[in-house]
Amino acid sequence: MPPVAPAPQVPVQLLSPSGVRRSRQTDEHEHPETERYAGLVDEVGHEQLRARYRDMAMVRRFDVEATALQRQGELALWASCTGQEAAQVGAGHGLAPQDHVFPTYREHGLAWVRGVDPLQVLQLYRGASHGGWDPSDHAFHLYTLVIGAQLPHATGYAMGVQRDGLVGTGDRGRDTAVMACFGDGASSQGEVNEALSWAGVFSAPVVFFCQNNGWAISAPASRQSAAPLHARAAGFGMPGVQVDGNDVLAVEAVVRAAADRARSGAGPTLVEAVTYRMNAHTTSDDAGRYRTREEEESWRAKDPLARVEAHLRATDGADDAFFDAVREESDELGARVRRGVREMSDPAPTSMFDHAYAAEHPLVASERAWLETWLATEPEEAR
Repeated sequence: MPPVAPAPQVPVQLLSPSGVRRSRQTDEHEHPETERYAGLVDEVGHEQLRARYRDMAMVRRFDVEATALQRQGELALWASCTGQEAAQVGAGHGLAPQDHVFPTYREHGLAWVRGVDPLQVLQLYRGASHGGWDPSDHAFHLYTLVIGAQLPHATGYAMGVQRDGLVGTGDRGRDTAVMACFGDGASSQGEVNEALSWAGVFSAPVVFFCQNNGWAISAPASRQSAAPLHARAAGFGMPGVQVDGNDVLAVEAVVRAAADRARSGAGPTLVEAVTYRMNAHTTSDDAGRYRTREEEESWRAKDPLARVEAHLRATDGADDAFFDAVREESDELGARVRRGVREMSDPAPTSMFDHAYAAEHPLVASERAWLETWLATEPEEAR
């Protein structure tokens, strides 16, 4: 007998695919807490929404440029986020500056909002760096290529934040939440479920942010879980919320609510942002082997940038001059990225030891010395 899945929740949506902004529930096809979530982004008017659009447009152009650079042999690999810009930009704006983010390898939109230079992201994909940036500079930790490995890290960090007295004090500029990013495929990993269990038991201040983009490489979400992913939250003792991941306003509101809850000491929340990766899983994948053209086209009609543009134009929030300026700025970003990648120099071989430990370690020091000696004595062709 097949398992009985819980009834699907209506996703939170504040901006429809046609660009209509919602402020309250008007029928059963809208989330019952629409009004509450809409109130959390009341201050996001035309000016702020233009800024959200710019962020998404710049991230998309960066993504297009990185894909082209990989095809030209300048990058070893690239994981596209086209189609997921609203989920990531919305999440970034829903967090406070002191909140910490633990990303996967596809969080280019979150990296952008957090102030990470796109060229620092590309250092990793070019093999010019083991990371690319100092996590403490942006409260944004390094990309994680091992599926799900960042969630125990995030939960452990959040438990440390608790013990440092940075949760539940009422100081909005000091209390800290942690965001743990993962995809629908990672939800099947043991580490992810262990992290959810620990966070629930210890009321860790974590926002588990799942971008359900429909496919774990070639495995559809229906083969990953018999129930909606956010419904799993109840089993770990936390609330679960499903949100339209192509709606930048709804994601911002839901993440803001979850982060506020975490900072207050009330514990973790599982947010499932339903979105779609328009490109293949990575540049080494061929999505045409398992996805239909009809499916892809149906999601193109829900493009996160198009719905914000539709809203701004319909409400006189932006004109052609604004969108032309954004395109010009994105062209400048594309040129800077192309130039910067091609000018990257290879790192010194001994740089792999620089950040192995926070302090000097005798084993690392001896291995560095051995490599320095080998490099100095071995001929170039033997290396």
